[in-house]
Amino acid sequence: MNAEDTLNECRDRIDDVDRRILTLLNERTEIVTVIARVKAEAQLPVYEPKREEEVFRNIANGNRGPLSNDAAKRIFERIIDEMRKFQRERMAQRGAKLGDPVGGKSGEGTAC
Repeated sequence: MNAEDTLNECRDRIDDVDRRILTLLNERTEIVTVIARVKAEAQLPVYEPKREEEVFRNIANGNRGPLSNDAAKRIFERIIDEMRKFQRERMAQRGAKLGDPVGGKSGEGTAC
């Protein structure tokens, strides 16, 4: 196999990994939709620094490399930033007031 063939094969594999990552990010976003609804109904804040630190600890503890913990944390900081933004947008769309749940009718959606 020549260099071009090897690069094309690697790029195809990366494209597949990227699609799987996107699927997982969308799954995570669906869960965040439920979280946004619950927080709106309970009048809780979007930003929870203790929970974010817990996420970073979980990532560091589960990281087996070769990606460094610092790099993994930076990636997850970005993911969390986008999820926070998504929560705020969902809450704003529905008014984020008690009795007007985010994401649809009262009782809609699944619990996590």
